[in-house]
Amino acid sequence: MFMFKLALFSLVACVAFADEAITEEEGVLVLTEKNFDSALQANKYILVEFYAPWCGHCKALAPEYAKAAQQLKEKNSEIKLAKVDATVEGKLAEKYGVQGYPTIKFFKEQTPIEYSGGRTADTIISWLEKKLGPPTQRLDSVDAAQKFINDKEITVIGFFKDTTSDSAKSYEDAAFSKLEDIPCGMADSADIMAEFKVDQDTVMLFKKTDGARIPYTGPFTADEVAKFVKNNKLPLINEFTQETAGDIFGGDVKKHLLVFLKKSDEAQFSNIMDQLKAPAEQFKGKALFIYVDIGVEDNERILEFFGLKKEDCPAVRFIALDEDMVKYKPEFTDITADNLAQFVQSVLDGKLKPHLMSQEVPADWDKEPVKVLVGKNFNEVARDKTKNVLVEFYAPWCGHCKQLAPIWDKLGEEYKNHENIVIAKMDSTANEVEDVKVQSFPTIKFFPANSDEIIDYEGDRTLEGFKKFLESGGKQVKDAGAESQDDKKKEEL
Repeated sequence: MFMFKLALFSLVACVAFADEAITEEEGVLVLTEKNFDSALQANKYILVEFYAPWCGHCKALAPEYAKAAQQLKEKNSEIKLAKVDATVEGKLAEKYGVQGYPTIKFFKEQTPIEYSGGRTADTIISWLEKKLGPPTQRLDSVDAAQKFINDKEITVIGFFKDTTSDSAKSYEDAAFSKLEDIPCGMADSADIMAEFKVDQDTVMLFKKTDGARIPYTGPFTADEVAKFVKNNKLPLINEFTQETAGDIFGGDVKKHLLVFLKKSDEAQFSNIMDQLKAPAEQFKGKALFIYVDIGVEDNERILEFFGLKKEDCPAVRFIALDEDMVKYKPEFTDITADNLAQFVQSVLDGKLKPHLMSQEVPADWDKEPVKVLVGKNFNEVARDKTKNVLVEFYAPWCGHCKQLAPIWDKLGEEYKNHENIVIAKMDSTANEVEDVKVQSFPTIKFFPANSDEIIDYEGDRTLEGFKKFLESGGKQVKDAGAESQDDKKKEEL
């Protein structure tokens, strides 16, 4: 008996010790390799954010994530929110396939599920609750429906006379699998339908901010219902923020007009908003109208991406995010409704050529072993049919690029006197080439002699790895024990 009590005490002490090791920050559990498994065992449902302290997206998410954790706690929910510093807990990050920041996973009874919801407290909670309960909330009175609408910024209610019909089931399918981060209700009461002036099966989108009520009466398939909601939940004119980015880029409308302005300049801001209204309404469903506040530090890279500086603003650009990302630049500087409408129509009609950025060719571009390329001299150097050219496409701020720089310089030294191998680099934040797509930094591409082929380098980023690749004529060679492909996937976008 004594031994049994001793064993039981030891077990309780171990569990208590594990619980004590899990600290909280603003309602969010702080997990490490040492307490991660015990946290999963102690909590049936737990959402875990793998973050990096320096990541701007993680910093933007932090207050909303904490707010969601606190709201769930107030509701006595079984769901807990946790976070892991992936830059410290490398083994955990590797185990759960963390390839960028933040990576968020939902552990349902210790089984991980990829999180695909939004980045605000409301959308986080909605996504989580739909994973555990019914996809729609049954509304049995007018008061319940009004409260449901008033509690969140965006809500959807399906009004169906028969909630077991195929149309109602399709709505529920959309709510569960395609509208996970939007609260969805279901009503069949005649009183509720009368209050909302509905006389047939209808899905209605409610926007708390402007009081909008947008009805949809079919066809009722999960895809069509989801498309209706996603295409109408955004306002006519959207501010680009970390919170809205997912909705802007995740929707069906892939053509975006962007206006870069200083929101704190009230007169300028008000005037430009007035000019945007008519064309935004005109091209609704065809192009999104977005403004970017240049006064926000996190937006500086967006300016850089479009080759703009603050002194260039206010400025207009257009981007098409179809199979390939294409940018367009207007010829006008005066931002008026007519100019904006004509510009957008010209892009949609295919009458404008894409805008490609380029710096001027440096006077000493070929002075060093690593040749400096810009848009204006790229084809002359990289597509020289007598040369085999290996090019690094980099960003000045990219940490991975900075780590690669000394290796790339040594590679240049190795081949500086070679008769037909050229090592080069191009700042892809300031220069673009029409048929060369750079999705992350650094990107390395090989342009072989006597060929129009472009070969993506996928080997190890070591001096030996690059040399073997070049000496083999562009065949991929992998060094055992060098940087893994998983490591390289954590590129900087």
